[in-house]
Amino acid sequence: MDFQEPILFEGLASIMWPLCRISGFLMAFFAFAGSAVPMTVRALLCLAITICVLPSIPALPQDLELFSGNGIITTINQLLIGTALGYLTTYIVQTFVLAGQAVAMQTGLGFASLVDPVSGTNAPVVGQFFTVLCTLVFFALDGHLVFIRLMLMSFTTLPIGPQFITTQGLTEIIYFGATMFQTALAMAMSAICTMLVVNFTFGVMTRAAPQLNVFSLGFAVSMIVGLFVLWYSLNAFMGNFTSLVNEVMSSTCSLMGTQCEGIF
Repeated sequence: MDFQEPILFEGLASIMWPLCRISGFLMAFFAFAGSAVPMTVRALLCLAITICVLPSIPALPQDLELFSGNGIITTINQLLIGTALGYLTTYIVQTFVLAGQAVAMQTGLGFASLVDPVSGTNAPVVGQFFTVLCTLVFFALDGHLVFIRLMLMSFTTLPIGPQFITTQGLTEIIYFGATMFQTALAMAMSAICTMLVVNFTFGVMTRAAPQLNVFSLGFAVSMIVGLFVLWYSLNAFMGNFTSLVNEVMSSTCSLMGTQCEGIF
């Protein structure tokens, strides 16, 4: 029993710590974090990925024991690293949700709302439309495979151990929120400028003909113009999507302590 116990603990540690990092990643990864994916499916997917990548994971430190103070810190560290890597991917979809909310509020389409499967809150239908479109394009371009490969590369750049993510990496995550708002505002700028012109036109019409019912007429015209603006804004969707995914990938590589080029 004394001979088998160290071998048992070593084998358990070689599976548990990679499983913690992969589980944290899939828990925060936007395509799998929603309630639409059952917990059982996510757990089985984490276990399957862990078993497949075990041969390629670097060897664990010899002096690191599973049931010890450093072992507990290492377990928490693996969860934090995986969650941080997966959390960066949520910026992709949340950017389009913010852009859709801005467009919906400006065009009067914000009255129609659905429950967001990721956050569990009500969101305008326009934002949900961009979310579904973004998710489909992301899977069609194998973006999930790219980020899963980056997460597996993190076992080399961020080896399993009690060392936490550097302060520079955490700062990269925080400041990337500003990029998310900038991109969302750039996507919604066409709708904002168009509706400003429309509202200015209705203001001039109201001054010229006060008998016009600007509220009933303006609401219908605003929605129609908003639909056309939404239609034309789809022409710039791929450009904004590729730029955002490349920035997220660059931030992910910076968090891992390496350099890599964008997907596109």
